[in-house]
Amino acid sequence: MDSFVNPPEVLKAEEAARKQQAEEQEATRSFPAEPQRDVLRFLLQHAPLKQWQHDILAIIRDEAYYFAPQGQTKIMNEGWASYWHSKIMTRHGLTDAELIDYADHHSGTMAMSPQRLNPYKVGIELFKDIEERWDKGRFGPEWDECDDIATRKNWDKQLGLGRDKIFEVRRVHNDVTFIDTYLTEEFCRKQKFFSFAYNEHSGDYEIASREFEAIKQQLLTSLTNHGRPFIYVQDGNYRNRGELYLRHEYQGVELKQYYARDTLMNLQRLWGRPVHIETVVEDEQTVISYDGTTHEVRAA
Repeated sequence: MDSFVNPPEVLKAEEAARKQQAEEQEATRSFPAEPQRDVLRFLLQHAPLKQWQHDILAIIRDEAYYFAPQGQTKIMNEGWASYWHSKIMTRHGLTDAELIDYADHHSGTMAMSPQRLNPYKVGIELFKDIEERWDKGRFGPEWDECDDIATRKNWDKQLGLGRDKIFEVRRVHNDVTFIDTYLTEEFCRKQKFFSFAYNEHSGDYEIASREFEAIKQQLLTSLTNHGRPFIYVQDGNYRNRGELYLRHEYQGVELKQYYARDTLMNLQRLWGRPVHIETVVEDEQTVISYDGTTHEVRAA
């Protein structure tokens, strides 16, 4: 009864169907299986690199990972160093004849400009603000609920907790949590902070807002991922042609077009095939491509 229960021609047809399905799944299987954020690692594993190219790229990636923690605490590091440099020099390290020279150098280091954020200045002023607040007890529910301007201005419980607090902050925070936790509206007003944006009509960067939440959000955005965009390897065999397809995780800030084009040129030299990146340009999903000769911009 075996040939009746299991007809050979039926079994053969089922086996052929299974093989065809497996081949189709293999052909359409995503490579990589999940988007890869570590682009350099993906290139090291899959790009047709010569040995010396592989070695150089590995060195660049290793150095990037080595310096990443320092990049995550740049404001805190520079602010902490400036804080103690100022304390030591003004209390112990200077003679009367050296004071003017020190003040000249220190003021140059602390200088702020409308075009850039000075991590030395932001860091030292925020540490000094935290120390003063915890010395005077300007924290906690009672302080937060007080809305009398005169009372807040003269608030001083003489707790003397400031020095211990800044050591605690230095020990447990990075730049993002440092700013998110301790940047206050009073601090922004005192330091005359503002958020800025590019004006397409004038061609200049101008003050966009003096509102505290806008200032804080722009500062946190600039610190997230060291201010760099999130880029993922989406497909290493795009259109089944061995092309590299990247995706930009758009978070409200567009890629700098000239930077994106130059980066695609460098990636294409390493990958050896056309490279593409999906991003947002003027609120439209867009793909920027480079094939080794020309750039192309098209709707996604």
